[in-house]
Amino acid sequence: MNNHYYLYLLAAVLAIYAVRALPMTLIRRDIKSPFIRSFLHYVPYVTLAVMTFPAILSATGSTLSAAVGFVTAVVLAYVDGNLFRVAIGACVMVYLAEFFCI
Repeated sequence: MNNHYYLYLLAAVLAIYAVRALPMTLIRRDIKSPFIRSFLHYVPYVTLAVMTFPAILSATGSTLSAAVGFVTAVVLAYVDGNLFRVAIGACVMVYLAEFFCI
């Protein structure tokens, strides 16, 4: 095995450790700023969206059917909010878009 893999693994471990451990060690008091508190509140949601959106567009055979499924999921989530129905609806629309359009 090439030694570069161990270097990459060490860099990943250090980066993850720094992101998780440094805030706990450097910030000892409660955060009073409403701006920073609201910013930190939305970080997990934004991170999840940034990681999920490119995967949505590349998960199907074409970008068009992926976009149809994404728009369907957003509309169903806004209207209903039930995760099971949103997932099933998006899958059905992707299937129909793949079947009829491509």
